[in-house]
Amino acid sequence: MITVLLVDDHPVVRDGLRGMLQAEPDLDVVGEAGSGDEAVVAAAARRPDVILMDLRMPGLDGVGATERILAARPQTRIVVLTTYETDEDILRAVEAGARGYLLKDATRAELAAAVRAAAGGETVLAPSVADRLARETRRRAAPPILSAREVEVLALVGRGLTNAEIGHALHIAEATVKTHLLRTFNKLGVADRTAAVTTAMALGLL
Repeated sequence: MITVLLVDDHPVVRDGLRGMLQAEPDLDVVGEAGSGDEAVVAAAARRPDVILMDLRMPGLDGVGATERILAARPQTRIVVLTTYETDEDILRAVEAGARGYLLKDATRAELAAAVRAAAGGETVLAPSVADRLARETRRRAAPPILSAREVEVLALVGRGLTNAEIGHALHIAEATVKTHLLRTFNKLGVADRTAAVTTAMALGLL
């Protein structure tokens, strides 16, 4: 069972999301929060697998809440669900560590699939968001050059595999996997696995 926390400052939106997700047999909404500050508290208390996070809320916004939650519990998967898709909003959310970015016009099937994918370690981006992120990232800097092996390793990271599992799949030592990842982090200018996958996707490297 995948546990989900809903964060949105509009009760009617939370009610709608709860109704859609609770209809899925493998998804369980374990809590709600109406602000970023409430989200931080609820995340610590409920320890959900996935958080659907609104972006703009009074007080602590979705980006700030994402940063605080992941600082305390990095394994939490946070998917931004918002009506906004400006380049600045998207980049701020991704840089904060969000696992995905969806728009509120997503269907029930798309929403459920996104929650499952995020829980499985995958990165989830609405097509229009992925396009915007790619354009903005390309504008900021020319794409780095990753080796074929680094791309292979990063693709498996995107599928949620551990370093040991990646080593087994590619028939290389776990220490070699770590070396490839560190080089990739350095080339992409990121500090963790999620940011590496998201950035590589935006640059069209994956």
